[in-house]
Amino acid sequence: HILTPGGMVIEGEEFGLKTDEEVDGLLDVIQVMARSRPEDKLRLVQRLKLAGEIVGATGDGTNDALALKEANVGLAMGIAGTAVAKEAADIIIMDDNFASIVKSVLWGRSVYSNIRKFLQFQLTVNV
Repeated sequence: HILTPGGMVIEGEEFGLKTDEEVDGLLDVIQVMARSRPEDKLRLVQRLKLAGEIVGATGDGTNDALALKEANVGLAMGIAGTAVAKEAADIIIMDDNFASIVKSVLWGRSVYSNIRKFLQFQLTVNV
């Protein structure tokens, strides 16, 4: 589930009316932003980055390109995504399935851990 207990859903119109300070106070609880404009998505990504967060953004349309580019990791949909979204993204989700994101993060962490172990072993043995 995307929304968990204690989380917040905010619509783009309400989000757009909030000051930067108000948005900053809600960053820890906003889990879903619905019916948002491209400017709202971009602003949310920028506020999260200013707060020191590593930001991943997903999108499938031309209007998502700015937020995809601004995020630390932009993920575009491979089937439904526009060429502009795919070009702006760092990763293209080939099956348009959000579960693939979770799977790829787990695989990436495993690969990272194995590389660290290998380097530690090599440095211990060869130094």
